[in-house]
Amino acid sequence: MANQFARYPSLRNRPVFISGGATGIGASLVAHFAEQESKVAFVDIEDDAAASLVDGIRQDGHPAPHYARCDIRDIAALQAAIAAAEKAVGSFTVLVNNAAHDERHRLEDVTPEYWEDRLAVNLRHQFFAAQAIAPMMRRAGGGSIINFGSISWHLHQGGMPAYTTSKAGIEGLTRGLASDLGPHGIRVNCVVPGWIMTERQMKKWLTPDAEAELARTQCLPGKVMPEDVARLVLWLAADDSRMCTAHNWIVDGGWR
Repeated sequence: MANQFARYPSLRNRPVFISGGATGIGASLVAHFAEQESKVAFVDIEDDAAASLVDGIRQDGHPAPHYARCDIRDIAALQAAIAAAEKAVGSFTVLVNNAAHDERHRLEDVTPEYWEDRLAVNLRHQFFAAQAIAPMMRRAGGGSIINFGSISWHLHQGGMPAYTTSKAGIEGLTRGLASDLGPHGIRVNCVVPGWIMTERQMKKWLTPDAEAELARTQCLPGKVMPEDVARLVLWLAADDSRMCTAHNWIVDGGWR
């Protein structure tokens, strides 16, 4: 982490659980929390990428995160992974619900089974992870839950109706949980990434035409990177944001 960026004393030794942490934004989240000396646990299904990430963090001299393979569509497996991770790193007071998959799909091709699967990948696990970790936060006297939405439905983006429906639902979930959990000192916020230049995004969709459109539609020049999202999440997890809850936090370079 470059010296010009903040360090948060309140994150040191704080147990943090992150879903979908092996690649993309998730990998940046894991690395940034490890650099803050948090006690990080994460789940994913990308074992090789997860192993490489853990090794790199260890070689950089930071605490090695705890990793477990878990398909977050399997709620029993997810909650078992959370329980095992609690034994490994401690009771969680930060939850980052990052896991998602923005697979494109046509309206006419969606079956009931596919619809349910996309909601399971993108929305359902966020609630059940919060359900599992909220009691730990209550016992600790507070915590921070950070859900991940998407700018896509705000921009009326088509071509993936199950995904955009899921991501819209996350904002409603965030506000409801913030009301329910606020009396226990638990904050719940939603991070809304714009077009973040992960390796997957650049490989699949960053054509010259798309890059020209990006330059036209962002207020700020340049590309929004995973680390830009991670730094916002650090602040929302830290005590510095102690009175911030029930809101959306957009990281998109000023998309217009």
